[in-house]
Amino acid sequence: MPADNFFKYLLLKTRRFCGFICGFVFFLSGILKLMDPVGAGLVMDSYLDFLHIGFFGFASKPLAVLFALAETVVGTAMITGVWRKTTAIIALSLQGFFTLLTILLAIFNPVMDCGCFGEFIHLTHVETLVKNLVICALLSYAYFPMRNLGRPLKRKYVSFGVVCTSVLVFSIFSLSRLPIIDFTDYEPGAQILSADANVADEAFDAMFIYEKDGVQQEFTLENLPDSTWTFVSTQTIQNKDLKSSGATLSFYDNDKEYQDSLAVQGNVMVISIYDPQMRQKKWDAAVRMAENARESGFNPMILVAGTPEQIEGKVTGDIPVYFSDYKTLITLNRSNAGATWLSHGYIIKKWGRRAYPGQDDLLTYIKGNSTEAILESNTKGSLLFQGFLLYVFAVMLLL
Repeated sequence: MPADNFFKYLLLKTRRFCGFICGFVFFLSGILKLMDPVGAGLVMDSYLDFLHIGFFGFASKPLAVLFALAETVVGTAMITGVWRKTTAIIALSLQGFFTLLTILLAIFNPVMDCGCFGEFIHLTHVETLVKNLVICALLSYAYFPMRNLGRPLKRKYVSFGVVCTSVLVFSIFSLSRLPIIDFTDYEPGAQILSADANVADEAFDAMFIYEKDGVQQEFTLENLPDSTWTFVSTQTIQNKDLKSSGATLSFYDNDKEYQDSLAVQGNVMVISIYDPQMRQKKWDAAVRMAENARESGFNPMILVAGTPEQIEGKVTGDIPVYFSDYKTLITLNRSNAGATWLSHGYIIKKWGRRAYPGQDDLLTYIKGNSTEAILESNTKGSLLFQGFLLYVFAVMLLL
């Protein structure tokens, strides 16, 4: 092979390799967000607030899913090599937007996570900026100048269509279920650290956010405003001097006394409701789940992100109800009114609201081995996700 032809061949292959690396990053970033659309929506909500367009918050979850789908489809196109010029324009446009956004994050340094890879990897704003600059450089090398990019085999268009269809099915599956792998601090097997009753009040500060005349203000439990203010949300803040190394679950009763230690006593079934503005039949289903858990030998409790006034008349029966903050509960269980089983302070298993276990299943779980239940939860999800990744990459690379 003449030297000139060899050099052109080598240049083409290195450009394709750089395109493959960028495609892999795009695909992984998108698929991890699609696996946890609720978490992606939370990150999108933070970005909207940062850009001072928080009034679009109602659409944060759909926007997050659309962005994640776009990343995944563009990544698939880069790996398979189809429509290379169009793919290059879209990829560079997306990456340019992401880079400009991370420059602003690096300058202003807001307290938020970039969410590039969901809950799987957490990067600082500077690390995110460096990553985006490297991807921009690789994309520029892979696709500029936009000539001599080569042509893909016709079957690559088939593999592109198969993978995109599979990703769409995966997205629909994820929207209706809990993430198949939990990368949060409250994953099955994680230990919930008990806040001692004597220090709970010192370890955590509950802040209530109220609004009046368009202005929001934070209040403590001891200094709540009058009835002219409208309640917005609550937030539990851990004191810097008393931070712990594990996950914490802080909640309080109607008398504003912290009851964190109840979460680590025996087998506890927590029904977490981060949005109390749900229909009554969902409240009734949550209460029935708690009652079934009690009859099976669990200590049930309902945790609500709100105030006693918001749930007045919602909970029937004598299931104990406590109050926590929105972020804690939506991280504990992505499903509103989802159920989480804790055994002696360890998270064992989670269920979404649409997948509550029956009483027979609950009896089997409480009589069985909790360690095996943890392994079942983690292993099943990991195998499913790894199998899906092997399948899509096999289709993209081998078909």
